[in-house]
Amino acid sequence: MSVKLEIQNLTQVFNRYEVLHGLNFTVNDGEFLSILGPSGCGKTTILRILIGLLFPTSGRILKDGNDITAVPASKRNMGIVFQNYALFQNMSVLGNVEYALKFNKELKSRSRAIAENIIEQVGLSEHIQKKPYKLSGGQQQRVAIARTLACNPEIILFDEPMSALDAATRLLLRDEIKRIQKQFRSTMIYITHDQEEAFALSDRIMVMNDGTIQQLDSPKAIISNPANGYISEFVINNLSLKINSLAKYVQPEAAAPPLETVL
Repeated sequence: MSVKLEIQNLTQVFNRYEVLHGLNFTVNDGEFLSILGPSGCGKTTILRILIGLLFPTSGRILKDGNDITAVPASKRNMGIVFQNYALFQNMSVLGNVEYALKFNKELKSRSRAIAENIIEQVGLSEHIQKKPYKLSGGQQQRVAIARTLACNPEIILFDEPMSALDAATRLLLRDEIKRIQKQFRSTMIYITHDQEEAFALSDRIMVMNDGTIQQLDSPKAIISNPANGYISEFVINNLSLKINSLAKYVQPEAAAPPLETVL
């Protein structure tokens, strides 16, 4: 698997406070990488730097081997899905998805056909003329994903896209995002504070704390070989608590299975 992004010694300072401390990591082509950590750990700052909304204090970002550290967001061929959907409330589903395409010279002439095709692929054809306020939260987030996919970005970034949704909708949308990734063979970077979400979706997980990478590995490797006490506490113990809290209802006479067997 080839490397799509390489981040070298990434540092970010705000008002003399170092938010990111010389981070080094890679993202593979076609990979689903989650950046997992508590609020304030620096994960959203990483996303803003990767997409080009913020320039780092120091360090480099390489995409396909090319330095894009100073390249503006519009030239990076990346898309972003926000937590709050960021949809135009006065536009239909079709209008929202087609909107960005109208500013692309290469795609403008085919914008309607591209938008309709993407809307069909995310299962929203029957809602194509509805305004966002007539859709559920999960449907609105699918519109936001469709709008991003329509521009055919090489990398899609998600900024905690499910934190405003109810539990049942999160489970459905989680499956939908994974299906979309496989269908479009997209490289996805997913910001979350939810351990269960990260483990359900990811090929690899980068666990953050206080502006540093605590561990970057596959879900199974993190469970079987935690790098330190923070990983054991923040990741494994929290997942175990969730499993144990439900086990008495699912299997009243049996203890919860070991975490390794669940994952």
